Amino acid sequence: QVQLVESGGGLVLPGGSLTLSCAASGRILSINVAGWYRQAPGKQRELVAALTKGGSTNYGDSVKGRCTISIDHAKNTMYLQMNSLKPEDTAVYYCRADCTYRDSTGDRKFIDFWGRGTQVTVSS
Repeated sequence: QVQLVESGGGLVLPGGSLTLSCAASGRILSINVAGWYRQAPGKQRELVAALTKGGSTNYGDSVKGRCTISIDHAKNTMYLQMNSLKPEDTAVYYCRADCTYRDSTGDRKFIDFWGRGTQVTVSS
C-alpha cells in the first residue's frame, strides 16, 4: 500500500517561514510529479507549486517568489519551503504525487494520490 504523509504545518507569525514535508511510503520506485495544493475555508483548492522529475516547476501566482518546491528522490520525500508568509496563506496544505511503484505482485504501476493535509495558520 502506498501513501503520502504530510508534516511540518503549524502556527507561524506573518513574515515567518515554514517548511512542509510529504513522505511517500510503500514500494515507491520514483516520484514523477510532485505537487502542493492548499484550500482555505470557503475557497476552492488551488495549486501552490508543482515539480516534475525532469525539473520543471510551476508556482501559483499568489506564492511566486516566496515558495520553493523540491524532491529528495533518495528519500521519496517532497518539500515546500515557504517564506514571507501572509495571513492569506492560511489554509490546509495537501501534497499530491504521481508515482511509479511496485504492487503486491511485483508489477510496475502508476498512481496519482493525495495526502490528508496539514494545517498552516499565519497569524499574530
